[in-house]
Amino acid sequence: MSQFLRNAVEIFDAAELSSDAGHEATDLTILIGPWGEVSLVAECDWPLDTLQAHRGAAMAFRVSQQDKHVRLEGRAGSRTCLFETAKPNGVARTLLADPPAWLLRQNVAMPPLLTTGGQLLPGASG
Repeated sequence: MSQFLRNAVEIFDAAELSSDAGHEATDLTILIGPWGEVSLVAECDWPLDTLQAHRGAAMAFRVSQQDKHVRLEGRAGSRTCLFETAKPNGVARTLLADPPAWLLRQNVAMPPLLTTGGQLLPGASG
């Protein structure tokens, strides 16, 4: 895994933990310079690529949070990434929207139960 992706995952994990702990974060941009120096810029409305170029950063990450929804946008040269947490009601909606087909089938035939010796168990029909 590249350093860019490692940084993105670590920043996103930290933002999720902060959100789960109940902290309401402000939008934060994290710039990582060519020699690993880190700069933090709070509530910046510049486009990420413009800010990255203006500051000469090797990598740029923007973390935002709305309610319990965390979003991370990252850039390093021509590489980009976007991580988002699913909204809790969206997860439930996705899970409950369409039950799997196997739950909808009626009268699913079960194979007979056999013992290790190959004999049918008492009460099993096959």
